[in-house]
Amino acid sequence: MPATPTTVMATYRVRSGHEEELVALLRREWSTLHELGLVADIPPQLFRGDDDGGQPFYLHLFTWHDPEAEAKAPDHPEVAELWRAIADICEERDGRPAMEFPHVHALAIGH
Repeated sequence: MPATPTTVMATYRVRSGHEEELVALLRREWSTLHELGLVADIPPQLFRGDDDGGQPFYLHLFTWHDPEAEAKAPDHPEVAELWRAIADICEERDGRPAMEFPHVHALAIGH
């Protein structure tokens, strides 16, 4: 049985004044990961919200191509550079880390 694709629900708590930069970096990140064949041909989704303190956070959903893809990603200098840039504009907030990356698997509940 083939491995079930793993989707990442990345949460970014972006520093004030860096929202446009984060969105641009996330676009570049996904494009780069896609060009390298590390993510599935499933369009990513990006959501914005405000936490209880009114500060912005972003939720980025994308699916790895295969179980090994995530481990291979930081071996590519352009990916490592993008991930450092993203980390630099995020911040810990309200006892929560600057970034979180829970992995989930889709379950069929409809048709």
